[in-house]
Amino acid sequence: MVRVGSGGARNRSGPAPDPGSGRSDRRGVVLTALPTSYDGPVPEFPLPQALPDDEDARAALEWVFGRELELWAQTWRLPQANAWALPSESWRVRSVAMWVRLSVRCEQPDVGAALLAQLHRFADQVGLTTAGLAEMGWQVAADEVSQRREPVAVPVKRERRLRAVAGDAQ
Repeated sequence: MVRVGSGGARNRSGPAPDPGSGRSDRRGVVLTALPTSYDGPVPEFPLPQALPDDEDARAALEWVFGRELELWAQTWRLPQANAWALPSESWRVRSVAMWVRLSVRCEQPDVGAALLAQLHRFADQVGLTTAGLAEMGWQVAADEVSQRREPVAVPVKRERRLRAVAGDAQ
C-alpha cells in the first residue's frame, strides 16, 4: 500500500524564516535586498493583443490593451522588477504579464471572485505581495536617503484650558 504523505513542509506553512535568527543562519537563509525602484529597460509586453472583426469589440479591446501597456510600464518601476530583470529570473516576465492582464480585467466593476483569487495567486508568484516577497527570499531595501529628506513631525504644544468646576471651589 502506498501512503500519500499528509505532513511535511508546504508553501507558507508556519512562520516565515527570520533572517536575523540563529536557526536561519544555520540553514543559510538570506534575503535578497531589492532597491526601492527599478530604472532599467522595460521589456516589451509579451502577450498578444486579440483584435476581433467587430468594430465595437475592437475599440473596447484596444482600450483594454492600452491600459495593459500602461500598467505594464508602471509595474516595471516597482522594486521587484530588479529581480525580474535578472537573466536567472527572466522566466517570470510572462507571469508578470499575466498578472497585468488579469489585473486590468479585475478593474471592471463586475469582476468575479474567481478572477480576484487568480490575481492574488499571480501576485504571489511574482513577488507582489508580502507573502510572495518572503517566498522568493526578496526584501525591499530601506531607502535611507529619502527617509532623511522627509520632514520630521514636530509635536504641537497645545494651549491649556481652564474648566469651570461645579460647587464650592476655593
